[in-house]
Amino acid sequence: PEVSREPGLTPAQPPAPAPRIRLVLIVMAVVAILAAALGIVSRMRARTALKDDTRRTAAPTVSVIRPEPGAPAQELILPASVQAFIDAPIYARTNGYLRKWYADMGARVRKGQRLADIDSPEIEHQLQAARADLANAQANEHLAKATADRYLELIKTDSASRLDLDNAVDGLAAKRAAVDSARSNVRRLEQMVSFEKIDAPFDGVITARNTDIGQLIDSGSGGGPARELFRISATDTLRVFVNVPQNHSRAAAPGVPVDVTFAERAGKRYRGKIARTASAIDPATRTLLVEVDLDNAAGEILPGAFAEVHLQLASAAPTLLLPVSALMYRSEGVRVATVAPGNRAALVPVTLGRDFGSKIEVTSGLAPGTLVIDSPPDSLIDGQPIQIARPATPGGEAK
Repeated sequence: PEVSREPGLTPAQPPAPAPRIRLVLIVMAVVAILAAALGIVSRMRARTALKDDTRRTAAPTVSVIRPEPGAPAQELILPASVQAFIDAPIYARTNGYLRKWYADMGARVRKGQRLADIDSPEIEHQLQAARADLANAQANEHLAKATADRYLELIKTDSASRLDLDNAVDGLAAKRAAVDSARSNVRRLEQMVSFEKIDAPFDGVITARNTDIGQLIDSGSGGGPARELFRISATDTLRVFVNVPQNHSRAAAPGVPVDVTFAERAGKRYRGKIARTASAIDPATRTLLVEVDLDNAAGEILPGAFAEVHLQLASAAPTLLLPVSALMYRSEGVRVATVAPGNRAALVPVTLGRDFGSKIEVTSGLAPGTLVIDSPPDSLIDGQPIQIARPATPGGEAK
């Protein structure tokens, strides 16, 4: 229906729907509140995620292992050197030329066996002259004795003076002294001539021959250095020298059996026995020098060889084995990083034992079954949070 209008008047406005406007305002307010709530929640989530990321970044991810138990029977393996039981250089005691040699390098000789002959004609001529001097002195002695005996008979009848008798007796004494001197000179030269024959002083092996036929031999009496003609070694029994660390020195007592191994005879062990020790710790190396006597009647072992001595140690406290990568060398000492409750790092001091190359022995400071961090970062500190990458298996790395 049309609204009646009067001249000069504007048409009347219809009344505003108040409930609808109120509803729109409420909806808008709710939407604004929801938008604000969503913004706050998203910011809180972002802040929480940032904290988690920061915490994850601050806590390093590590792999853990459990230490292996050490062997119940402890065996100490030490490097050693092998020497002949007797080793002697053979020199000449007289000058001359080498006439002949009878034993070459590597030959086995017996005590008293001829090794070489030296030709020294000067000594032989001196011996002949000394024997002639001895014969002359003996003849003079015989004459002096006869003279003294005559004066002894004459003095009984007062046919000679006491002075003549004393002169005869003193002359006899002088002649006897001359005979003794000549005889001693003969024995000396006979000894020098006997040195022309070079004999082996003991049973052994010729390990070096440094002379040949026709070479000039100098005994060194002329002031020059003497030259070694032969070298002989007794190898039926060998001396094995080994340096035992101070902390195991009490286990190396005379009479203790040991095993000796050689690289060239892999898998074979030679049984020996500790014969003697130095009974003193070397202050330079803090080790005890030990000698092991080793039977070598078969001649399988060569003197001068490198060996390893296996020394069985007395049973001690149980030990653990760790890889070398688990150790941390700090200024305060060696530390091992373990996993404490709450996934935190705990740096514990340990005492190390034997070094096996890739693994090392821990004698104290670590309990069996403890989780140990392998290859810990250098920046790791005591009490720092950590994240374990994988669970650990007993006696090995994390799987």
